[in-house]
Amino acid sequence: MLAPQLAPLVAAFYETVRQGSIVAAARHLSLSQPTITARVQQLEKHYGVELFHRRGNRIGLTQTGAALMPLVERLMQNEREIDSALRHEREHHAGSFRLGTTGPYYILPAVAAFRRRYPNVQIGIEVGNSNEVLDALVEYRVDVAVSSNRVDDPALARHRIAGDRLVLVVDPAHALAHRRATDLGVLAAETLLLREPGSRTREATETALRRRGVVPAAIIEIGSREAICEAVRQGLGCSLMSAGEVPRGASLASVPIKPDGPVMHEYLYHLKSRANGHLIAAFMSTLETLRAAQDVADVVVDPVASFDS
Repeated sequence: MLAPQLAPLVAAFYETVRQGSIVAAARHLSLSQPTITARVQQLEKHYGVELFHRRGNRIGLTQTGAALMPLVERLMQNEREIDSALRHEREHHAGSFRLGTTGPYYILPAVAAFRRRYPNVQIGIEVGNSNEVLDALVEYRVDVAVSSNRVDDPALARHRIAGDRLVLVVDPAHALAHRRATDLGVLAAETLLLREPGSRTREATETALRRRGVVPAAIIEIGSREAICEAVRQGLGCSLMSAGEVPRGASLASVPIKPDGPVMHEYLYHLKSRANGHLIAAFMSTLETLRAAQDVADVVVDPVASFDS
């Protein structure tokens, strides 16, 4: 059992990691920023360790801090479960649930169903590229992450939730817009709009082009899917993206790629050490219910996490 005098020190460390900064941790715990700083420093001094790298106003976990976090997570989870067991049934699924995703298209139906089932849960959604959302997961800034990157990490549970082919996205006035299908070779005469490095869509696009030996006439790098869609509308070029991620009714034309257009898979990840967390388990149960009821045709959860197969 954690000594009572250490409990507030560990809580300060835990919330600083979870919230991403000392300022946010202080706000979450309703304490002052100097109090949080002092408690973290006291914990470090007590054991003669360094838990954070400090770079000005930015902090990052040391190797010791990262190793400690799963143990603290289990401790805090036990405290939450005890608290939950003593509350009325109506409050069992209160709290906050944070999700990181590369895009909302495949996971939002599950989020909506989760929200209907647990209206007392506060939901936060962080959007980034595949590398960013997976970094947020291992840094405890989100509870689950949706990414098109297939990552083989024994610390992560992985569930495949969708699969979709890349399509060519063009302005409706473009000469290719009315084709029933097209070949990647057409990009040799086109300006290709690419996501930033670290984007799985960019990696899939570049891999497909290399395999076909196709070099676009020009390339423009743009840092978000929404900005690329607007650039297509403005006639700056064309792009490849998953069919399910092309905004509906957004004055864009999607052209299938033949033969064998590149396929993108979407995966949901969570830390294995947190698999029994009640909100993570509740969210996974919601995904399973969607599959069983076939309420959402493009949400399918693998029955076995890849690391166990």
